[in-house]
Amino acid sequence: LDVSMDMCSFFSTCLVCLWQYRLYVYCAVAFGISIWIIIQFSTSKAQKKVTEHVKDKLVNGCATLQRKEVYVAGVKIFYGSQTGTAKVGVTFFHVSLAEVLRKTVIFSLVFHFSGQPTESAAWFCRWLEEAAHDFRFGKAYLKGLRYAVFGLGNSAYVDHYNTVGRNLDRWLWMLSASRIMTRAEGDCNVAQSKHGSIEADFEAWKAKFLSRLQALCRGEKKPCSGKCKKGKCRSPGRQSRESSDHEHGASQCENTEAEELFESSSEEEADAEEAGGASSVLDVEDLGNIMRHMKEAKRERELEEGDVGMSSTQENSGRKEEGGKREMITPALREALTKQGYKLIGSHSGVKLCRWTKSMLRGRGGCYKHTFYGIESHRCMEATPSLACANKCVFCWRHHTNPVGTEWQWKMDQPEMILQEAIENHQNMIKQFKGVSGVQAARFDEAMTAKHCALSLVGEPIMYPEINRFVRLLHQHSISTFLVTNAQFPDEIRNLEPVTQLYVSVDASTKESLKRIDRPLFKDFWQRFLDSLKALSEKQQRTVYRLTLVKAWNVDELKAYADLISLGKPDFIEVKGVTYCGKSSASNLTMANVPWHEEVVHFVQELANLIPDYEIACEHEHSNCLLIAHRKFKINGEWFTWINYERFQELVQAREQSGGSQNFTAADYIARTPHWALFGSRERGFDPLDVRYQRKNKVRDISGC
Repeated sequence: LDVSMDMCSFFSTCLVCLWQYRLYVYCAVAFGISIWIIIQFSTSKAQKKVTEHVKDKLVNGCATLQRKEVYVAGVKIFYGSQTGTAKVGVTFFHVSLAEVLRKTVIFSLVFHFSGQPTESAAWFCRWLEEAAHDFRFGKAYLKGLRYAVFGLGNSAYVDHYNTVGRNLDRWLWMLSASRIMTRAEGDCNVAQSKHGSIEADFEAWKAKFLSRLQALCRGEKKPCSGKCKKGKCRSPGRQSRESSDHEHGASQCENTEAEELFESSSEEEADAEEAGGASSVLDVEDLGNIMRHMKEAKRERELEEGDVGMSSTQENSGRKEEGGKREMITPALREALTKQGYKLIGSHSGVKLCRWTKSMLRGRGGCYKHTFYGIESHRCMEATPSLACANKCVFCWRHHTNPVGTEWQWKMDQPEMILQEAIENHQNMIKQFKGVSGVQAARFDEAMTAKHCALSLVGEPIMYPEINRFVRLLHQHSISTFLVTNAQFPDEIRNLEPVTQLYVSVDASTKESLKRIDRPLFKDFWQRFLDSLKALSEKQQRTVYRLTLVKAWNVDELKAYADLISLGKPDFIEVKGVTYCGKSSASNLTMANVPWHEEVVHFVQELANLIPDYEIACEHEHSNCLLIAHRKFKINGEWFTWINYERFQELVQAREQSGGSQNFTAADYIARTPHWALFGSRERGFDPLDVRYQRKNKVRDISGC
């Protein structure tokens, strides 16, 4: 009991003492906390100085430290694509940097042929335009956002080239967003592309863009603060180190890069950013310095862009000749066309085996040209001396993989080489069918010698500058010529030497529908179209209008078609339903746009009623195609739409020997059309000598098992 009393007395005494001297206790605790705070502050400040010192050494190249890479989470890529080009580009755009950035946005956009944004980007562009011009948003609405724009387009569309990318860049700048680098523009036009192809343009821009982002991560590039001296931004820390010559030189280099990094893509915008600064008042005496600075920056930028794009140009772009002209076929285009079965020749030509050639080798029927004009489909070579075209038709079965242009501006191969390699490639493709089940030996032997050439594979053959020499060479090899043009080169049509049959594609009958369907590159496309039809009427050999019916697009313009027929006065009019070649990002056509054969027949019957000098002559049901012929080919109640090919070669040879003075007309090499090819026959255009092949049902019938 005494011990417990002593303990209680002891604790009571201690508590009383603490209470009496509590002021001293409070002071001791406060002093300890103060010491701890001072120590923590000193330690963090020392670490910050070390970090800044290391970064400064990295900036000036005085140390080569290995940095650990982390993937950037702050870069966002927005793209708008019509044919998938922009999507493919950004899919492989993976960036690895040293640190996570602030908000940075990349825009990769293409434009529609009319200069409007694609469907996927239309809403965003409309919203951004409204925001840029709406005072309620304010001019600083996107302040703090850093961005870069890469536009994709085709310079052949002169009025609308990269319109969307340029507008987007301007609208973002109007809302106070900061450019990481100047806007870049990729060009599908191989001849005008800065690096030879749109892929090479993108690679060159990507290399430069990545270097800029890496510089941002190291802290080298900072937005202009507005306190500039002769256009050079200098931070206070950097000014204190200018006493050293080496550091001063490095600082000047860094300033130049920073100024290039955030420069405007428009000289007017650059003036506003640099001259405005904190005040909108500019002394006239400073104009000379500002203009000199702008010229130096532009010159340095051009040199830098040239160095960056050098390596990618050599690998990815079309190669240049000494004369400065590029090859039409770029590596990417060569890969795409080869995958589609083309045998490419030289730098701008190609040949491919038609499916009707394969069909007739097996005795399964020929194409509609066999029914209408008597060609032997297994002896027909489908080729082109020019892969380029002046249109981007919505129903193009090549899915726009071929180049486009309004004039010849590429390296040119000689016609002798083109013809020789075309025949060799065609024969090599025929040889692959030797021994194949169903191939008839007699037709296989005949197919080794081409008798016809359809210059309609892809592109615009008449663009080839040596097209007349190429046609003469074909005739010298006893090969008939069926040349197709898109009615955009009237002078070339007039200057074209006689061919077996000259086609003009008449895809629409009004200016509006032609622009919507063919999407031509020429600004004066309609006048060129009409002039081409007039030039066709001057030809004395066989001429053909080729109409492709696209349901809900061009099937309701009968009177306008009749007017065009009276203008060009063709010998024949082929009317064919559009062929659906599968889903394509280059077109929005579907099976719903393919007319039934009965619908094509109904259209042709109504059209024939509007053109009194013509009648329906032939039909090829399997190709969904009919032929309207001029009545001059109906002699004594019988149609003579077929061609006497031996007679044609004799007439061409006689004209050649006479130096062009001895001419001939379409009536000089006609042949009688067999009954099975006529419209209304029981065969409906299928040659009775062949056996029609019906595709079997691939689903096995297991009923009864």
